[in-house]
Amino acid sequence: MSEIWDPHGSLGRMLWIGGAQWAGKTTVADLVAARHGLTAYHYDYHASRGHQDRWIARRVAHGQPVADPDVEDMWVNHGPAALAAQVLADFPERFEWVLDDLRAWFTGRPAIAEGWGLRPELVAPLVDSPRRMVVLVPTEEFRQHQLRTVPRALAVDAPVSDPALAQANRIARDRLIADDAVRNARRLGVPVIEVDGTRDAAAVAAEVAEQFAPWLRDLPVPAPLV
Repeated sequence: MSEIWDPHGSLGRMLWIGGAQWAGKTTVADLVAARHGLTAYHYDYHASRGHQDRWIARRVAHGQPVADPDVEDMWVNHGPAALAAQVLADFPERFEWVLDDLRAWFTGRPAIAEGWGLRPELVAPLVDSPRRMVVLVPTEEFRQHQLRTVPRALAVDAPVSDPALAQANRIARDRLIADDAVRNARRLGVPVIEVDGTRDAAAVAAEVAEQFAPWLRDLPVPAPLV
């Protein structure tokens, strides 16, 4: 494991859940955390709030323009490959902000971080075992189910000239980013769990907890939530 600044030891105790959109990462992380009395860190929440503020501050500090993204250019004028490449290029810098957040924590127990920006190739240098990370990805059938039933997945939430094309670009982009996570996970020995919808979230969480068992098995189990 590479030497990295970790003033409270929090990074060394982290368990990581990465992977694809629509695989249930947040739900699974919350279930594992509740069952074992852990703290959970949700990437999407921080990325859309504090990390966005950091992005603006960084651009201001470098004299760069700060403006709302051109949603037409983002979702309609560029194809899925270009969209995926841009997201993947942004992940390393945003991951540094995740590490800054987690360095501020102190917990004597493990903690869980989850989110699609927690990429295997970024996490691998931090961990003493690839089993400290799990990558969750939906099967294509389950992805389509989520796209039909999850309200925020139904369409691109932006005023664009061609909503159908924007949604198609988004879906294809997310598929490419998911494929990239799986390739890197397998290259690095990180377990990959395919979510196909035949098992409920509790069953998937149990499989994730089994992967994390070396760091969970000796923890006292907290009283059931009421």
